[in-house]
Amino acid sequence: MSNKLALVTGVGPGTGLSIVKRLVHGGYDVAMIARSDERLRDFQKSIPGASAWAVDVTDADQFAITLDQIHGQLGAPELVIHNAVGGVFGNFLTIDPAVLQRNFQTNVMAFLQLARHVSPAMIEAGKGAIIASGNTSALRGKSNFAGFAPTKAAQRILAESMARELGPKGIHVAYLVIDAVIDLDWTRKMRPDAPDDFFIKPEDIAEEIWHLAHQPKGAWSFNAEIRPSKETW
Repeated sequence: MSNKLALVTGVGPGTGLSIVKRLVHGGYDVAMIARSDERLRDFQKSIPGASAWAVDVTDADQFAITLDQIHGQLGAPELVIHNAVGGVFGNFLTIDPAVLQRNFQTNVMAFLQLARHVSPAMIEAGKGAIIASGNTSALRGKSNFAGFAPTKAAQRILAESMARELGPKGIHVAYLVIDAVIDLDWTRKMRPDAPDDFFIKPEDIAEEIWHLAHQPKGAWSFNAEIRPSKETW
């Protein structure tokens, strides 16, 4: 491979796919990770430079095997985006504790495992970037988000701890808070009367991730937030 390598988890038809397309457009080969092998294969056929790696990131053993395979076949990634997400709506009295635990595995433990796998090569090279896509739940716990917000808050704090450790070694860690409803088919159906500018486009999220990943060393961001102009905050 002549291109730099990026790795993206949680590659679905919305934000994840837009991130992959932006990175390929910018000159990266991209290892795409998600649970659905069939969908990833379809993406791979239509995006030159993108490769499909189907695995459930909550399965630590299989995730480790997949990461080793990517490293062995494609090399060490210079850019890693953890976009895989698990969430459920409900207050603390009604949520299934097992679901909260699974969300923690997706949002926090998989992020930890991923960073532990890729960071040694980045440290050796003295460069690289690790970015997690988050949302407003990382900053506040609303009543009906008890199955989600605790995991995203923990994810943000883990990312901050990583940033303080890896920044002096040349690796940029950033956390992107997406304070918006993402423009997807199912979100449009949930809010059929909402105007276009109520939503945030996956392509615009991908552009901000590109920006974060390529900031000069003298002006790195850690906490970044994006939202539509009409979002109440």
